[in-house]
Amino acid sequence: MDSNHSAILGVLRALGAHVVDTSHVGGGFPDALVLHRGKCLPVEIKDGAKPPSARKLTPAQAVFHAEWERAGCPVTVLTSEADAVAFIGAREAA
Repeated sequence: MDSNHSAILGVLRALGAHVVDTSHVGGGFPDALVLHRGKCLPVEIKDGAKPPSARKLTPAQAVFHAEWERAGCPVTVLTSEADAVAFIGAREAA
């Protein structure tokens, strides 16, 4: 689990999203499912303070992301609390 995991989930919750922490699932499954405005959105959390090489998706995550992208349900990668705010803000504007 990345060091910013709890903070990002806290921001999402504070902005009104229902968040299920799924970081324990494994197998490439995203770190959280975010229910917001009637949509269930998969979210992967990476630590934006780490170098890009340390933020890469694992092979299992890359496969999962590609499969869900093809199915029309892309996984959003959040690297900071600001990303979480922008993610919810973009959904509010839609």
